[in-house]
Amino acid sequence: MSSPAQRRLMRDFKRIQDDPPPGISAAPRDADIMKWNAVIFGPAETPFEDGTFQLTLEFNEEYPNKPPSVKFVSKMFHPNVYNDGSICMDILQSRWSPTYDVSAILTSIQSLLDEPNPNSPANALAAQLYTENRNEYVKRVAAIVELSWIESSTNDQADKEKQN
Repeated sequence: MSSPAQRRLMRDFKRIQDDPPPGISAAPRDADIMKWNAVIFGPAETPFEDGTFQLTLEFNEEYPNKPPSVKFVSKMFHPNVYNDGSICMDILQSRWSPTYDVSAILTSIQSLLDEPNPNSPANALAAQLYTENRNEYVKRVAAIVELSWIESSTNDQADKEKQN
């Protein structure tokens, strides 16, 4: 028997499979509908362009009434991302609404990459560079984008080895 949260997540999964948002993919991890892996591609014409960023989403039985816990697994340099990968974003906290689904959450995070809120920083250095030294900020982001390629290819290799 499935719970209301599990049924909602099955609908979210079907929606993301049938109509995936551009540059985003997500699926339950290891047949556990309550834990998901996701990938966000950096938005075009932004410092994050060509980046491949991995995230995890963990839901509890109160979903969709409570937001999931969302974290970047990939290394991230961004004003609104803590060192542990947690994301400081209003829709994941005070502005959460049960109308948000997995696609909306990930699309919002993808938008946040290029539209940070430096006034509510999770990473003070990133926020300072974003507002005071944009060239250095872009340089640091470029290093994260390159690192995302290495992480992505390493994970792809590990997945292939699991299958063999």
